[in-house]
Amino acid sequence: MRIDAHQHFWDLTRLDYPWMPPGESVLRKNYLPEDLAPTLESNRFDGSVVVQANVVIEETWWLLDLAAGYELIRGVVAWVDLTDPHVGDTLDRCQRHPKFKGVRHLVHDEPDVQWLLRDDVISGLRELARRNIPYDLLLRPPHLPFVPKLAERVPELRMVIDHIAKPLIASRQMEPWARDMETVSRIPGMHCKLSGMITEADHGNWQADDLRPYVQHVLSLFPPDRLIFGSDWPVCLLAGTWKRMFAAFTQACGPIPSEQREQILGGTAMRFYSLE
Repeated sequence: MRIDAHQHFWDLTRLDYPWMPPGESVLRKNYLPEDLAPTLESNRFDGSVVVQANVVIEETWWLLDLAAGYELIRGVVAWVDLTDPHVGDTLDRCQRHPKFKGVRHLVHDEPDVQWLLRDDVISGLRELARRNIPYDLLLRPPHLPFVPKLAERVPELRMVIDHIAKPLIASRQMEPWARDMETVSRIPGMHCKLSGMITEADHGNWQADDLRPYVQHVLSLFPPDRLIFGSDWPVCLLAGTWKRMFAAFTQACGPIPSEQREQILGGTAMRFYSLE
């Protein structure tokens, strides 16, 4: 089964998304399951995992309600306030929804680069680990050195790095991202999403070759059963269509045995998120 394991829906009539760049009109419209369904079908994808885009609990309840009405939504990675002493109560409510599959926070927007290591955050992450709820790490390169420390403090937490930690593709900078990714890849059970890369390249002038060094480095560090493909749609539309994004991903990966390719395109996501 093929799964687009990282994309977003939003309805601007219900929620505001202040993170959207004011000049990027392509994102200032509603994006709902019926907008994505034809693309998934034409590219032989069976469904998607929806990942939060806003740090408000109302979005969490909306996405879970939306998932209940659409078969193509196989899972939801939602936002909860990890610093809330009563986060367990919120997770109780989330876990009543069968398609609730994980949690994410916009760590890369936090002013404190060590936000993940705050005691109140660690307490929330320990609650995720206790419930075996996966955690999506939305990071930039400066955050990577703190991930091994997080793993030491919450060793049972199942984690996946989103968007290969957003390396500086547009400026063709590899270090210290490459070195830190190598260290992080040694954490037992750490997963990584091959997603969100074209928006880190030069939006108006990128090629698959620009992605290749970063993709190849990740492929050298993580086996296919710890790699997950995701489109980051519709955010990817800032730099290219879903189809162009997928073609660039394929070209940057190069020849891969079909069994391993299918793991990256869905099998790993099915296991990591316990999708049906």
